[in-house]
Amino acid sequence: MAMMKIKKGDTVKVIAGADIDKEGKVISVDKKNNTCLVEGVNMITKHTKPSAANQNGGIVHQEGPINLSNVMLLVNGQPTRVGFKLDGDKKVRYAKKTGDIID
Repeated sequence: MAMMKIKKGDTVKVIAGADIDKEGKVISVDKKNNTCLVEGVNMITKHTKPSAANQNGGIVHQEGPINLSNVMLLVNGQPTRVGFKLDGDKKVRYAKKTGDIID
């Protein structure tokens, strides 16, 4: 299985779309659809019926998916591209702008 350049918990910057230049933390990544959810970005309005979890129902604001090609990883506050290299016998991500190992 191929490694993803963006992972859950990363801080990213939106580089395209309506929410350009916003920053946030990645909540989840969907490998199948090549999308991710970012805190406070691409907010959508959802109308919900009353349920056990939400007894009143009503209007809920939540994050919508954004394509991975529209976000860029932030390392030390700078947007950077992500590369892969071998560190010993382990494959790791690194920031192409600074050369720092991310994880």
